Amino acid sequence: MVETKINKEGLENALKVPQTEETPEVPKVDAKPVEKAPEQMKPEEEIGFHKGAITTLANERTELMKMIQNVEVIMQAHVKRLEELGVKIVKK
Repeated sequence: MVETKINKEGLENALKVPQTEETPEVPKVDAKPVEKAPEQMKPEEEIGFHKGAITTLANERTELMKMIQNVEVIMQAHVKRLEELGVKIVKK
């Protein structure tokens, strides 16, 4: 067995996708921690804060479900074509 030395400094660079004209550079987004409701907030303001958070999260969940449905449709199309080509698919 041959041992290979790993260059840890080069690992991040190895994961980067080379930029071409077809793949525009994606801007980095700084993730900020979840905003907590300040304890000095008036009850009406805190209610608004939590309602806004729930509305935002519900919309995010809806978009995530749409993505999952799209992926499922594409996967089913591939499965159907593989079966047409004689590949037996075992469902788990």
